[in-house]
Amino acid sequence: MGKRKVDIVTMGCSKNLVDSEQLLAQFHRNGYEIQHDPAEISGDIVIVNTCGFIGDAKAESVDMILELAEAKKRGEISQLYVMGCLSERYKEELQTEIPNVDKYYGKFDWPQLLKDVNQNNKYHTGAGRYITTPNHFAYLKISEGCNRTCSYCAIPLITGKHISRPIEAIVDEVKGLVQQGVKEFQVIAQDLTFYGYDLYKESRLADLIDKLACIPGVEWLRLHYAYPTNFPFQILDVMKRHDNVCNYLDIALQHVSDNVLQGMKRNVSKQQTYDLITKIREMVPGIHIRTTFMTGFPGETDKDFEDLLAFVKWANFDRLGVFPYSEEEDTWSANNLKDDVPKEVKEERAERLMLLQEGISEELNAKKIGQRLKVIIDRKEGDHFVGRTEFDSPEVDPEVYIEATDLLIGNFYTVEITDYEIYDLFGKLVQ
Repeated sequence: MGKRKVDIVTMGCSKNLVDSEQLLAQFHRNGYEIQHDPAEISGDIVIVNTCGFIGDAKAESVDMILELAEAKKRGEISQLYVMGCLSERYKEELQTEIPNVDKYYGKFDWPQLLKDVNQNNKYHTGAGRYITTPNHFAYLKISEGCNRTCSYCAIPLITGKHISRPIEAIVDEVKGLVQQGVKEFQVIAQDLTFYGYDLYKESRLADLIDKLACIPGVEWLRLHYAYPTNFPFQILDVMKRHDNVCNYLDIALQHVSDNVLQGMKRNVSKQQTYDLITKIREMVPGIHIRTTFMTGFPGETDKDFEDLLAFVKWANFDRLGVFPYSEEEDTWSANNLKDDVPKEVKEERAERLMLLQEGISEELNAKKIGQRLKVIIDRKEGDHFVGRTEFDSPEVDPEVYIEATDLLIGNFYTVEITDYEIYDLFGKLVQ
């Protein structure tokens, strides 16, 4: 009899992906053949790691569970398990609505899944992660949970309070991943800026990144999901001091109108937001900022939206995402505010914002013509190799297309930018 096969399907964000990678490593240590997000499900055991963030993501997770439950009915799967954010929040409802699942787990009790699959399975301390991304980059989760009280957000209801990982544990993980060939780290958390307060009684993000930047073999560190309130400006000093800390910051601002920010319970004002962006750019000239905005929050007026448009024009963000407001049950805004902006208005405002950003992105890309940039190669696509600069995170940001014949995936090259589109760049190798 051959090895048993386990397929893990990951829905949602990169933080979920890290959980899946840890579980894959455990199954691998227990002697299973493993696959992640396979094009075709072939494992006799299938695990779905779900997302429960917003309506569309929840629907995608439910559809995946239903599809695999039907496959189990047909005998194509022998065991089906569900874990993650959706089942953390809606376990009882899922058990009632989709009973043809062997067991549902939350976001944090998945180690029990190993024993439930087979009583002989052991949880291996220090098993690490089975990296599912290209070998040269990985996501590095430095904390769980969130202490913020944003009125629209269900994440604290799912993940609980902010829990920082100890600096020593993160340093050890990075050293191990470097030994496996990882060169680039996407540092992620629900709220990077809160890192350390629970363990050390103060922000320790700058100290952590400073230590990681000193590890031999760490070529790039990129920061994701900062919060505007009480922003730890020391991290920008670290960014200036270390060439391998990318001049990149992902900071979700959500809105700029005082009216909307108050309703969102963001604890920041319009003027403070303008001042924050000004100071970040003064401290790190050339930094690329990625942010996210929400349209159609309850009570958002035409004037509020015009304020947002004016801010985006002024800020000239390098990277920007937009989401129409989605009411999440049991959040403060769902319980206390009327979802009074029509769906078509939410979507029309989101489209207007993205249309504005397209023009900004095109202008910024045009200015890169003739620049020579360090690029890491992710893959080959047709006649081009495709890579990213320090200003580009995988999957969400622009890419650089290079005509060449013999580049190595995962290696760095100097590329001169020769052309551009709205979001992508084209370049030639500098010999």
